[in-house]
Amino acid sequence: MRWGAAYSPQSVLYRIAISSRGWGTEVFGRYKLTVSFREIVRLYNLTNSVNLPSRYNIAPTQDVLVVIDDGATKQRRGEMMRWGLVPFWAKDAKIGYSLINAKAETVAEKPAFRDAFKKRRCIIPADGFYEWQTIDVMRRQPYLIAMKDDRPFSFAGLWEKWTDKASGEVIRSCTIITTEPNALCAPIHNRMPVILDPSSYARWLGKRPVTSNELQGMLRPYPANEMKAIKIGPRIGNVKYDEPSLVEPLET
Repeated sequence: MRWGAAYSPQSVLYRIAISSRGWGTEVFGRYKLTVSFREIVRLYNLTNSVNLPSRYNIAPTQDVLVVIDDGATKQRRGEMMRWGLVPFWAKDAKIGYSLINAKAETVAEKPAFRDAFKKRRCIIPADGFYEWQTIDVMRRQPYLIAMKDDRPFSFAGLWEKWTDKASGEVIRSCTIITTEPNALCAPIHNRMPVILDPSSYARWLGKRPVTSNELQGMLRPYPANEMKAIKIGPRIGNVKYDEPSLVEPLET
């Protein structure tokens, strides 16, 4: 079942799709990254270059920018990975459809995530994300949520490398960790992505020693007083649209 006009978050078919994929009503599944790669390199001290066009409507199953600390070279790199985690032990890559998010409350225990939580943590850069507020059975109002000063920020993520035993195809994939909403997001949605404090990047990426309790302490809601929520139009629900006009505020 593909994402498209029929599967906007306002539609009945969307609800059927997320149910069939195991995403449920707590799914976080859309964000944007529009800053230049030069700025990303500066922010994260990356040692490589990636072709990175501005994206206003990033969705599950697409390739997204992921920041990792390369264990072999000891360097911080930017890599493109499929959004939807495929555990190394999975028999089929389709499991990734149901693993676009990992809950902070259970990420250390769930078989699909616990190994990656210990060994393969990553950062997923963004400069805004989208949530839909339920108005009634048929209507949902989309919001752009970002920092008040529009600066980029970092989702807490996990990544995996999976190899298809039949074809030899290698898939690198990722998931975004979610937590309970802060005061800004709570009236809009019952979950929000974990946004890491910059001071925690080195520990999250495994560059510095860290305990399990310290990791869990990073998975808390980001301070609401540093963020803003803006009502936007319904076209953001259709992944065929990916342009600046998507984030224009609705006239009130």
